[in-house]
Amino acid sequence: MSDFAFLSTPTRELPWHKRAALSPRGWGLWLLLMTLLAALLGALIWLAHEHGQQRAQRALARDATDAAIELGRALSHNAQILQGLHLSQADPASWALHARPLLQSHREWLQLDWLDSRLRPVASETSPWHARLDPPGRSLAAEAQAACVTAERLNGPAYAPSLFMPQHDGGAGHEVMPLCVPVDRGYVVAAYSLSAMLAHMVDTAYTRRHQVSLAEPDGTRLAVAGVVRHGSRAISFQRVLDLPGATLVLRMDSRRPAASLLSSEMTALLAGLALALLAVLTLLAYDHARRQRAESALAEALAVRKAMEDSLMVGLRARDQQGRIVYVNPAFCEMVDCDESELLGTGIPAPYWPPELAAEYAQHQIQWLSGLWRKTEEGQQAIYQRKDGTRFPVLVFDAPLVTHDGRHIGWMSVVMDVSEQRRIEQMTRDSQERLQATARLAAAGEMASHLSHELNQPLAAISSYATGSLNLLEQLHGGQDAAIVADLRTALTRIAGQANRAGQVIHSVHLAVRRGSDQRVNITPQALVQAILPLVHLHADRQNVTVEVDVPHDLPPVWCAQVMVEQVLLNLARNAIQAMSGTPPPLRSLRFSARLALSCDKVIFSVADHGCGIAPGVAPRLYTPFFTTKSEGMGLGLSLCRTVVEQHGGTLTHEANEPQGTVFSFTLPVAVAGQAEPFEDGAIKKMADFH
Repeated sequence: MSDFAFLSTPTRELPWHKRAALSPRGWGLWLLLMTLLAALLGALIWLAHEHGQQRAQRALARDATDAAIELGRALSHNAQILQGLHLSQADPASWALHARPLLQSHREWLQLDWLDSRLRPVASETSPWHARLDPPGRSLAAEAQAACVTAERLNGPAYAPSLFMPQHDGGAGHEVMPLCVPVDRGYVVAAYSLSAMLAHMVDTAYTRRHQVSLAEPDGTRLAVAGVVRHGSRAISFQRVLDLPGATLVLRMDSRRPAASLLSSEMTALLAGLALALLAVLTLLAYDHARRQRAESALAEALAVRKAMEDSLMVGLRARDQQGRIVYVNPAFCEMVDCDESELLGTGIPAPYWPPELAAEYAQHQIQWLSGLWRKTEEGQQAIYQRKDGTRFPVLVFDAPLVTHDGRHIGWMSVVMDVSEQRRIEQMTRDSQERLQATARLAAAGEMASHLSHELNQPLAAISSYATGSLNLLEQLHGGQDAAIVADLRTALTRIAGQANRAGQVIHSVHLAVRRGSDQRVNITPQALVQAILPLVHLHADRQNVTVEVDVPHDLPPVWCAQVMVEQVLLNLARNAIQAMSGTPPPLRSLRFSARLALSCDKVIFSVADHGCGIAPGVAPRLYTPFFTTKSEGMGLGLSLCRTVVEQHGGTLTHEANEPQGTVFSFTLPVAVAGQAEPFEDGAIKKMADFH
């Protein structure tokens, strides 16, 4: 007996009369199963018969469709032959030279007539295969003339409704359908015999298998070919021949297929198989009764142990002295995403070991098997792998497995998944990092507030001195120094403008730190771009970068905080110029563009460069505060830019610029009449949220 036999509950052998006993409910279930099998067999035989009937119906429909298509093609071909007759040089005497070969090769025609343009008979030729028609009372010429009137209106071949015409020799007669075809000197009328049409224009394979007939739309049969089939087992299918000027119905009738010898043999075979199956079911019922009591005793014994195993949240694993797994509980199977059958009997390496750690774990396992094991209170840390490749940390507690007589037969392990514990620890570390980043952000805000306060006075002095210098220059008059005075005036004007601009920027930063507001204005996209071009050109000229502007004059004005949006454009332009430091000079190009969005409620601004682009690993963290790829950067530029754009209700995105470089785009709302909402600048608050 195996050392691990105690892991399975022994069963108690029962007497044969008790083992064979089966409850009345059990016998009822087996009888119900047999009844269902018999019903299924009958249904199978009936479905096989119905399938044969449906197959016959589909075959008949397919034959009728093919026959209708062939007949239509043949009629069209005959009409084309008649249209090809050249009667411009023919006279009534030579009409027979044209008509006789056609009548000789087309047995479906009774006669061919030639009518002039006024529908008067010119010449006529009868078929050598049929007796001459003898219309008593009603003339074929009247039907032919009606068909020719239709042909004149349709400018092509036309048919007339069929009529019955007796034969000259007193025969049975024919159902005749005239066809009129316009030619160069009048009309050619061909008298079709519907019975000859079925005999010579429909494949005889159809008439051998089915009864084929031509009928009127109301169901009146005009001509019939093939074996007549009657009775309740008949099936039929019909197709409409929509001819110019007339309508015919092609109908096929056939008999439903009777049960063949093959189907009878199949039925007998199925019945034999069913009887054999019923016999097997009877034996299974007897065997089931014998095993039912043993299984009930085993289930009762296993119920308590299974309830205990299923209630555990930790994995249990037992291994023998050779390291093979002999027992696992459901929690361990769920932990490693493996079935019990996949784990039992496995040794070194285990299926849940990561490949790169298999050698290390195997060495540790060998030490345990050799007796160099040491029980630890803290447990052993390890990494396990599921079927989908995911890794998770575990804590393993091993202990020797000893029987009641003191024999060491293996090891029992308790395995705990510590992924959640590690996740909480990581969340704690992330929270500490966010707190540190928030502290740095608060320090940056205080520094920005201090700088805005300290720099306001020097900038005001610069602006005042520049304004005073301009006033002094206005007192000078022209002369030799006129050009120098003009250049000096231009330089001082730009100094004053940029000093005023710097003051506005510092004022905006000060308001941002204090969580204040900045007034929005209506301004055209061209004015926004033109306002920053002097500074952009100053940086671009140093790096040999060409600046292009594509901002249409007819774009509607936008509603924005002008200074903050200009800072966004300027920051994007500076980043673009720096990104092109490694680009060859001929390819260094910076492009400003603006266009109206499809919704017409936003304007899309774009800043494109031909720089080094953005690496895939950098893109997800590009707008994160304090993240930068520059040695001298703080990582706040793009974060502030996105915050400003989002506070305007827009979005800041980027994409690759072909063949190289990057395109940054953002949207601003189009100004609406009467709009006066102040710009809420939440830059500092947004940065603290770590986008």
